[in-house]
Amino acid sequence: MLPVYTARGRNMIRTVIAALALTIASVLPAVAETLKFAVTDIEGLEALQQEFGGFEKALEKVTGLDVELFPVSSRTSAVEAMNSGQIDLVLTGPAEYVVMKELAEPKIVVAWQRPDYFAQIAALSDGPIRSLEDLKGKKVSFGSVGSTSQHLGPAQALTDAGLNYNADYEAVILARNVAAEALIRGDIAAIGLNFSHLASVRKAFPDTAFTVLARGRDLPNDILVARKDISDEVLQKVRVAFVEHGKELMDGVLQGEDNQKFKGGFFLSDVKDSDYDYVRSMYRTIGVDTFKDFVN
Repeated sequence: MLPVYTARGRNMIRTVIAALALTIASVLPAVAETLKFAVTDIEGLEALQQEFGGFEKALEKVTGLDVELFPVSSRTSAVEAMNSGQIDLVLTGPAEYVVMKELAEPKIVVAWQRPDYFAQIAALSDGPIRSLEDLKGKKVSFGSVGSTSQHLGPAQALTDAGLNYNADYEAVILARNVAAEALIRGDIAAIGLNFSHLASVRKAFPDTAFTVLARGRDLPNDILVARKDISDEVLQKVRVAFVEHGKELMDGVLQGEDNQKFKGGFFLSDVKDSDYDYVRSMYRTIGVDTFKDFVN
């Protein structure tokens, strides 16, 4: 026969159960919130771990949050994953950011400064091109379509000098070393590329002298953004970590070979969307007036 409890007895049982629940919660470890982190220009988990494994551990240490690296196959897939809540943080370039801003409305966390991040126009030192004026009617190559420093930046540098994109000269898209070979053969007149890429070209072609005809202004920084519905508490915790533990986090970043581009740089917390209006103007330079899709 089942026991029959009075109202007083039932209240006592509820009190005991509540007390037990509080006791159990106090002795069990708190479950850390997991932050999923993606990078738009790295494909595959293995490559992501090689470049950002050290940063993952450093961010976990200074925030107390569980951080998980989440590979994305493209800029578009990063937007889709952010909008669906699959990822929380995305590190992306300035050209990608202005499109991502339109498609996902992310919150800015912090900018990642890249020293010597500017675009250049280079030609052969002993070739026929001696000035920007000589490029009129000639072919000028650019790198990856939509790249801040290989396409948009060099095109803007020429526009700032009075040469209109694909009007005063013919714009062609070539991979960096292919472009260098074409330049040496005389198939093109100049190459648009960034500072570090020109250094790699000079290393790849040590018997050839290159001259910089134009240098663009320093480009806006890479940027870490968070999905629009991330909690204010978590967002603030991550921002504070970059402000108070920037060196530790940068040391983690620099464990990656390709991440050496950030060496000597800083995490900048004083950053706003309007800082990327220059990138929007670069898009307009190549004829793109809306930012609802990535340039391909």
